[in-house]
Amino acid sequence: MQRHPFVRTTIVPFVPARRPADRRLPAWYRLCPVGAEAAAARDELGRDAALATVEAVLFAAEEPLPPRRLAAAAGLKDAAEARRQAQRLRELLDRDGSAFRVEEVANGYQLLTSPEFHPWLSRLRRGAADLRLSAAARETLTIIAYRQPITRADLEGIRGVQSAEVLQQLMEKGLVRLAGRDDSLGRPMLYGTTKKFLQLYGLKNLRDLPRADELAGPVKQREDAAPDGG
Repeated sequence: MQRHPFVRTTIVPFVPARRPADRRLPAWYRLCPVGAEAAAARDELGRDAALATVEAVLFAAEEPLPPRRLAAAAGLKDAAEARRQAQRLRELLDRDGSAFRVEEVANGYQLLTSPEFHPWLSRLRRGAADLRLSAAARETLTIIAYRQPITRADLEGIRGVQSAEVLQQLMEKGLVRLAGRDDSLGRPMLYGTTKKFLQLYGLKNLRDLPRADELAGPVKQREDAAPDGG
């Protein structure tokens, strides 16, 4: 669970409210080829109008955009085209050594800054509220992530301590949500993680969580390397 989340910039681009009807678009937009001509005129990773629009939409978005929403916002044909353009943009940014990268997070696409720039960007956000979790909160969040949907009784049975307060804190931070009711006696509430949880840890979906054997790997390796006791 100790993954280094990508850092998102807080820059908001200026977007004019309305373009006067008698004002023509800049020459580049008027002369830019479209359709098949664009593909022939530009390199596969070049910024044609469609790719530039996808980049602008992802830059302005406040949260990951699923392919269908990205297609609608960027005026693309369908979700498949949105995925293709997002992949093109990802390859272009990686090739150019850009500080930005396109990541699949929470079942959508988001434009993020690379982790290596976190020390510099954090200086700009020292005054912002930091999402800090106590050891108890991290433990509770981990159990919910792997065992969801889970009741509070089952959660407390695993932790061995009362967990109502830490559950409330995680819900207030937007990391845990109510996920329905269990079919057992009394119909207790079920808890699960949120989309914000996926964003915080840079996960595309819950299937991207590290497997239990991966988490236990270092411990098992130390045990295997330890000499046999006499």
